[in-house]
Amino acid sequence: MAAEPATTTARLGARRLLRWESVLVLLLVAVAVGGSLAEPGFLSGSNLFYLGLDVGEIALLALPLTLVVVAGEIDLSIASILGLSSALIGFLWNAGWALEVIFPTVVLVGAVAGLCNGLLVTRLGLPSLAVTIGTLALYRGLAFVVLGDQAVADFPAKYTRYGIDPIPGTHVPYPIALFAVLAVLFALLLHTTPFGRAIFAIGANQEAAFFSGIRVKRTKLILYVLSGAMSSLAGIVWTLRFASARADNGTGLELAVVAAVLLGGVSIFGGRGTLGGVVAAVFLLGGVRNALILNDVSNDTLNVVTGLLLIGSVVAPSAVRAAGRVVRPRRAPPDPSARPTAGG
Repeated sequence: MAAEPATTTARLGARRLLRWESVLVLLLVAVAVGGSLAEPGFLSGSNLFYLGLDVGEIALLALPLTLVVVAGEIDLSIASILGLSSALIGFLWNAGWALEVIFPTVVLVGAVAGLCNGLLVTRLGLPSLAVTIGTLALYRGLAFVVLGDQAVADFPAKYTRYGIDPIPGTHVPYPIALFAVLAVLFALLLHTTPFGRAIFAIGANQEAAFFSGIRVKRTKLILYVLSGAMSSLAGIVWTLRFASARADNGTGLELAVVAAVLLGGVSIFGGRGTLGGVVAAVFLLGGVRNALILNDVSNDTLNVVTGLLLIGSVVAPSAVRAAGRVVRPRRAPPDPSARPTAGG
């Protein structure tokens, strides 16, 4: 009899280890060890600072996309909204606007762009994949209409320093500090509030969520507005980091963001995922790319690695969850002697 509790405990321990978030943590440790062995400066403060800068915009974009994908939808226009926001910053700066006015205006424009996506998906019932592929091209085209192919790069240093300098006394970039604060807020929203539970319910079964009283269309619309606003915020961060407003900023970035979200264990079919897993995946992808760059790997190879990780991000979490179901502890059958008698 003593062996049965031990077996159950072992199964529970194995199941925890087979949680995808645990696998991601182990992969992060492996990348840290492997990267430092290949390049002794990999874990240095200066390199970690530049790694943080490189993943800053991806991390910001991954937060709202996580919520959208958990709800069973997708938004591929995020990088184009980033580029449109950057172009709008340059245009308004050339027009004589102050940056204190430009930044909130740009975030508002991003929210409107997200609203357009949301209305097409929720009110017209169009598939989000088709809608956001279309607006991906539309918003990128609007960015070139706004600014053309020119670059605006005469922003004041008192603002651009927030994109390239660490927080005083640390090696932490300002964008990563901003991301950390927002990640806590998004995690609380998704995992501790009725709104977050509604998102999971919609992704798991939209029809059942509707009949249980959840405002499905309104919830999705809010998510798309939030995604657009956060994309514009990432556009501001990108513009300050490179001290340059261009219409082509962030081109192709949506693939890295989608890879991070799916690698983080969020189901592409909706209804499953954690924000912690996505955060771990963001830094895992960033660490892999940084280690390859330090070892002079070509950009073409980096693209191949990103593509392989994107495929693996769909396959691996499902395989780990399947393994977790195999080691799930079985309930012991009820003891017949414990059943109440007819007279009892």
